[in-house]
Amino acid sequence: MQSAVEFAANTRVHIALDSKDVERSIAFYRILFAQEPTKVRPGYAKFEVADPALNLSLNASATARPAASHFGVQVKSSEAVAEATERFRAAGLATEIEENVTCCYAVQDKVWVKDPDGNAWEIFVVLEADTAEHGKAQEGQCCAPEPALVTLG
Repeated sequence: MQSAVEFAANTRVHIALDSKDVERSIAFYRILFAQEPTKVRPGYAKFEVADPALNLSLNASATARPAASHFGVQVKSSEAVAEATERFRAAGLATEIEENVTCCYAVQDKVWVKDPDGNAWEIFVVLEADTAEHGKAQEGQCCAPEPALVTLG
């Protein structure tokens, strides 16, 4: 039996995130992925993103908290990072910019934003793929943004 949902890649990642305010999270993810959700129901939303191949669902939860150290989308150029930065700033999102930063044994340009529930997202390009130094990571966390970064409001 074939999938009832079409998507271009052979596979795609699915992430389900709890959200204290699904409507506020929808607004954030519209900006992050530059598209509308594919499904919205009371207490639920889904984004089926073609690039990157991702099925992201948002589920209402009074106890929502950040789900991971951070999430990221790797792009192919510093220009793509700059375009994401402009999209975030135009929407009034707080950003943290890092240029030529050594992180996770690579040199990268990146922009950070956080969703309304505190999930950190980075849009990044790898400028040098393999360095001898780990970079700014502390206590095993790979280059997460400062905790004070806030969004939407």
